[in-house]
Amino acid sequence: MPKIRKKQSFNHHKIPNLPERPLPARTFLYTAAIFFIYIGIPASLAIFLKNLPLKFLIVFYLVNSLVLLYFLKRNLKLAHRLKLNIQDLEEGENILNDRNLQEIKYGESLKERIRRYISLKEIIEKINQDLSLDYIADKLSDIAFSFIGQDRGVCILYLVDNATHRLKLFKARKEDKDMVIKTKEGDIFDLWVLRHASPLLIEDVRKDFRFDLEKLKSMDARNFLSLMSSPFVSENRFLGIIRLDNPIAGFYSQDDLRLLAAISDIGAVALENGEFFNKTRELAIHDGLTGLYTKGYFLERLKEECKRNIRQGRDISLLMLDIDYFKNYNDEFGHTAGDIVLKNLSFNITGFFKDLDHIASRFGGEEFCVALLDKNKASARSLAEELRSKIEKTRIALRRQETKITVSIGVACLPVDASDEDELIQAADRAMYAAKKSGRNRVTNA
Repeated sequence: MPKIRKKQSFNHHKIPNLPERPLPARTFLYTAAIFFIYIGIPASLAIFLKNLPLKFLIVFYLVNSLVLLYFLKRNLKLAHRLKLNIQDLEEGENILNDRNLQEIKYGESLKERIRRYISLKEIIEKINQDLSLDYIADKLSDIAFSFIGQDRGVCILYLVDNATHRLKLFKARKEDKDMVIKTKEGDIFDLWVLRHASPLLIEDVRKDFRFDLEKLKSMDARNFLSLMSSPFVSENRFLGIIRLDNPIAGFYSQDDLRLLAAISDIGAVALENGEFFNKTRELAIHDGLTGLYTKGYFLERLKEECKRNIRQGRDISLLMLDIDYFKNYNDEFGHTAGDIVLKNLSFNITGFFKDLDHIASRFGGEEFCVALLDKNKASARSLAEELRSKIEKTRIALRRQETKITVSIGVACLPVDASDEDELIQAADRAMYAAKKSGRNRVTNA
């Protein structure tokens, strides 16, 4: 780290005032001697000689005038040289002042840079407090927007959709809360970063001829002049982009871009960990065969929803389904056929309730549960009947033989049939067994 010089104080274009001193005695002597030579001697000669030759006086004064001119010219040269020396000193003083100011500015810039990079430790600590992808993306966009963008302009975080390999708007921070970001899959600048996988800094978009501004205007009506963007890249895998833009030209510097690139390097690792965490969590809470929630996770969610609905005075209904004669499918067609039946039923359940607020789970073996949020018992009974009919009409090919399945469904509602989640499950379970006992392939209320 270069050593910062201490600030020196200078008075621009001023020479220090010298202390006043009395004139020395020899100055009076020189003055008296000159007066005597030029006035006293000719006057004395004129008095004593009375007839002093005019030529003598002319020669005397001419010689002395030449001597006087010589010393005058010499003094002028000395004065001119002194003036040049003063100018050189003033110029040197100005150069030293400018250099000193530059070093002070460099020192302040260096301190700011050190402060920023020290703060990277805090950034890492904040990001690593939670492994969920949503939390990590929130923190990254917050840090970039406030720490680098100074809470001005816009910060957008895009992630790559693994299915389409396109950018997808994931998080955004805006100075203007009412602003609408239309470029959900990025604009020409984001696509450039996606294609080159390298950071981008533009001080003024009007002067950067790499991009077609007319095309940009047709994509997004937002007004910005400066922007910078950095990709999230982990082991040659492109994860996404973090971008800052501002309506002021030249708002971002190279130091800002370097810091954003450092944050994106940290963020890439965190985002990848977040993806792995989400995948692991999804595997933990979803049934591997059907893709529906596991029983454990379903019970946790049902408990939360029941408490919420009780506080808010709303209904929550529970459907419990059981496949009729499921053992016969395994015995006749094999266990692979049983898996096909389970997958087909889960597909029907997911498709039927996709537009409703619900929680679906494989409860165990051939039993399934569906919690319908904010649905009373009559609505739940009607939906259960529609689902039962749809399942009955669905044809399944097992070993090239077309067949169908039927289900028995029990319906219970909180707070009509129960006061908590445990009682709700028991009521739905009793209703389901009542449907089985009364002939199967039917819906029964608790």
